[in-house]
Amino acid sequence: MSHPCIICVAITGSLPTKANNPAVPITIAEQIESTREAFEAGAAIAHCHVRDDEGKPTSDPERYRRLKEGIETHCPGMIVQLSTGGRSGAGEARGAMLSLRPDMASLSVGSNNFPNRVYENPPALVDWLAAQMKAHGVRPEIEAFDLSHILKAHEMWKSGQLADRPYVQFVMGVKNAMPVDRDVFDYYIRTVKRLFGENAPWCAAGIGPNQIVLNEWAIAAGGHARTGLEDNVRLDRERLAPSNAALVARAAELCRQYGRPVATWQQAREILGIPLKA
Repeated sequence: MSHPCIICVAITGSLPTKANNPAVPITIAEQIESTREAFEAGAAIAHCHVRDDEGKPTSDPERYRRLKEGIETHCPGMIVQLSTGGRSGAGEARGAMLSLRPDMASLSVGSNNFPNRVYENPPALVDWLAAQMKAHGVRPEIEAFDLSHILKAHEMWKSGQLADRPYVQFVMGVKNAMPVDRDVFDYYIRTVKRLFGENAPWCAAGIGPNQIVLNEWAIAAGGHARTGLEDNVRLDRERLAPSNAALVARAAELCRQYGRPVATWQQAREILGIPLKA
């Protein structure tokens, strides 16, 4: 394989704290600097959450605005993807930042279990988030925690709720959701190709120690890879990850091992059909 691999860096998330790893970027300034380092290491997409003054997750559009503008200034061309995930807010507050017109936003199209709660994505909210993304020209990334989420994304695409062919990310290793299972992973790939076309781009994310497992599976199978401190704060059992950039560099090394060039931001935009916004 010689086609480029897009590396997405999930810089902060809603759960990791500095008690888990001092390198987790919490403030806007820390997030911008951590993203810049990851960008220079090879990441073409920044998956972003924001925190309040106490370090707790929030959907505050003003904080998202400052983060988005900072990344655009210090990482020119990088794809900015904002999270509409349920840990940061409730109801339509989860999509309050979509009017900022980021390049991408995450979209969960169904509910599932998380370690100690139900991750609720009711149909009416999913429809509203999808409509907001379409209205503001935001490319959704479908976060698939279950096979049904891939099938739902196809239904929404066919009905016109999604303007473009979905970019699906398989999320594996969340406790009580889909475990890391190679047969399931391979079936996900076949399902995406059957529903969206043989050349449809897709991505995979693994949680905790499974991050490197899913990185390798995805890169070897021709997909794209997500890494970063949101999903995993360690390099191995003995060592904390020193930065988001270190995790990006680890994924980039896997790309080299499998003969996959790391996608530049220009190549990532071409692969995903995301032009630079004026």
